[in-house]
This record gives sequence, C-alpha cells and structure tokens, in this order.
Amino acid sequence: MKVLIIEDDPLHRSYLHQVISNALPECTLIAEAEDGLVGERLAREQRFERIVMDLNMSPRNGIEAARTIWHERPDTSILFWSNYADEANVRGISRIVPSGAAYGYVLKSTSDERLQLALRAIFVESQCVIDREIRGMQQRSLGHADEFSESEYEVLVDIALGLTDKTIAKRRHLSLRSVQNRLQSIYEKLGVYSAAEGVGRDPNFNFRSRAVTVALMRGLLNHSTLERAEGELSSWLKRHAGA
Repeated sequence: MKVLIIEDDPLHRSYLHQVISNALPECTLIAEAEDGLVGERLAREQRFERIVMDLNMSPRNGIEAARTIWHERPDTSILFWSNYADEANVRGISRIVPSGAAYGYVLKSTSDERLQLALRAIFVESQCVIDREIRGMQQRSLGHADEFSESEYEVLVDIALGLTDKTIAKRRHLSLRSVQNRLQSIYEKLGVYSAAEGVGRDPNFNFRSRAVTVALMRGLLNHSTLERAEGELSSWLKRHAGA
C-alpha cells in the first residue's frame, strides 16, 4: 500500500506521516507533496491510489487537484483533511467525486484516534467517512428545499464575480427573467430582506453586495471557491469573446 500526503504546511505533513504510519502498518511508502500541483504530478507518475489532501493550498487548492486526479484515476481514494467545515467546500467536493469512490472529509481538529479510524475505513475498507459536523452541513445544504439549488448557487457565485444579469443569463443558458427570479430567491434565503438581519428593504443597501457578504459570513462562499470560479469565468470569456 502507498499513500500520498498533499499538504502545504510542513508540520502538518509530519503529523500526518506519523498518524498514517500508526494507522496503516501495511503501508510500504508514504510520499509528500507541498501543494496541489506537485501532488497531481506525483499521483500521476507514481500511480498513488490513496491520498490525504488539504483543501486550502496555493497555487492549486485541494478541490482542483482532486478534480484532476479523479479525472485521470476515478478509483483513487481521497481523504480531505481541512480546518474548515464550510458549505462551499461541501458543494465543491460533491461536484467532483466520482460515483462509487471512497472518500472522506475530516476536520484537522479531530482526534488522532478518529483520524486513524477514518484512514483505515477509507483506504482499507473502501468506505466513505464524513465528520459529523460536515455531514450535518452537507444534509442542510444539499438535501432541503429551503436551501440553495445548484442553479441558485451558480447565480450566487456569478454575482460574487461581478457579472450582470444579462451575462449570467448568457453564461447559464437562462432567460433574464429566470436569473432575476433566482436572485429574488437568493435574497430571501440569505435573509437580505429580513429586518432581523438589520437590513430590511433599506434603499441604502445594494442587495447583490449584501447577498455576497452574507454568503461569505455563512461559509457558502470562500476564497478557494471564488478563485476556482474566476478561472472558469476567464475560460468562458475567452471562448465567447466577440460572440
């Protein structure tokens, strides 16, 4: 068995190396990569099928690296190990995980014992392991009617990128009215109109900007999500230049 650690913090890499050694005595090789780009290369060259990966790294974050690795080898088992339990990461992972893949999402605050159990469950027993806190967020964000649909979430990301209603409609293949309906739903679900938020329908507020601010505070958006979305937008703009 071989395990690849993809983590930009050298102390965290050292810690993971020790925990993996304790949890998986059958492991014959533990390799380390300091960022997502190096991790992608090592996973490709040495055909690692078991990976422990941080989510927040530069220049390539964990979700982007996992997307590439899973595209090339969808049977790879990946344990995401992160400080953050935000909705943006939950949605980002849900979009890229291959059907039937064994994966996990564990917080860095978890105990050594729970981390070791997660490693064995994912890498030996091919199970999926999600921290209780993250699973609760996953169920709330992806399984309830009063939370964001995928289309609404795409529009939320687009307004965070500064796109106009007309450009969002073109990019998402929607009518202008459909975009505006989704915006109204986003404002309501984020409480932008709610007096309890201290905003109400005060004309001093720009609802688009307020929606982005509330989404950031709630963890619906984060730096990695917006960085990835900015890259996707740049590619889309190039393809549609002059159209």
